[in-house]
Amino acid sequence: MNDRKYAAIDLHANNLVCVVTDEQDRVVRRRKLAPDLAAVLAFFEPFRAELSAVAVESTYNWYWLVDGLQAANWPVKLAHPGAIEPYAGQKHRDDKTDARHLCRLQRLNDLPTGYIYPASQRPVRDLLRRRRLFVGQHTAQVLSLQGLFSRQTGQRQCHAFAQIQGYDKAALRRLLGDEHSVYVAQEQLATCHFLETRIAKLTARALAEGRPTAVYPRLLTLPGVGPILGLTILYETGELGRFRRGGNFASYCRLVPAASYSNGRRKGRNNSRNGNAYLAWAFVEAANIAIRRPGPVQDFFNRKLRQHGLRVLAIKATAAKLARAAYFIMRDQVDFQMSKAFG
Repeated sequence: MNDRKYAAIDLHANNLVCVVTDEQDRVVRRRKLAPDLAAVLAFFEPFRAELSAVAVESTYNWYWLVDGLQAANWPVKLAHPGAIEPYAGQKHRDDKTDARHLCRLQRLNDLPTGYIYPASQRPVRDLLRRRRLFVGQHTAQVLSLQGLFSRQTGQRQCHAFAQIQGYDKAALRRLLGDEHSVYVAQEQLATCHFLETRIAKLTARALAEGRPTAVYPRLLTLPGVGPILGLTILYETGELGRFRRGGNFASYCRLVPAASYSNGRRKGRNNSRNGNAYLAWAFVEAANIAIRRPGPVQDFFNRKLRQHGLRVLAIKATAAKLARAAYFIMRDQVDFQMSKAFG
């Protein structure tokens, strides 16, 4: 009977390092390859009967490699770089030793792994992510334009974006004075209009192409959650069973404080960026919308605002409540219940 072998790939943008090791942690085969799927499959094929899985480092460009390996019936483990501790006794590190370290962790059954999002659902999720990128760019243009008016007129609150959109060139000249500022304002307004049309098209496509499950209408009962935020929450969550409790889900949404304490004293912030930035955005957006309407959500936000004195902390506390509520909505297939979430 053949000894078990362990395989790993250290992935980069322009190359990858493939390694196969044995039970004694000895390198059986190692090669640096171009990012070509056929070459990778040919490298591992002689070991198909002996390999239990191939560990792939989770980088920004893992889709093609993981999908290709899975299509060729290779079991894949997506290694989580943020959770992997480097080997302490190692003086020299490079791509070869990193790949070998992934093999070693596999052998010890101690490899931290990430979630491999289903390839069939990934296109709509990524479409929603690109829409969010355009929304952020539009917001940046609006804030920059408002800053221009604030600098030139000293009246920040008197010129909302809706007002600025209605100004013609003569009105802009009266308010801003010099021609260069008027020109910049016109260009930024044109950019905002362009982005609005792109956002509208992406929104229509996402709503048309999205495949909502039975829980999607129930997510829309959450305060502040509309069709796009509902789809974002649904597609970004993926398999709900990987979260044991609502608190774990809220932590994944980056809505739980990251801190390290020793003897009652704070020693650090830990990894506050660990989690899903898109879910964090979705629930913060929902919180900002929900607090506009009088009721328990607004009362909770005001109470947290008085307690902490910072709006951003009060919003995040409200968003964390909504995230926990969303977890139970998806887990139990029920509508949102205000009395359970906000008392």
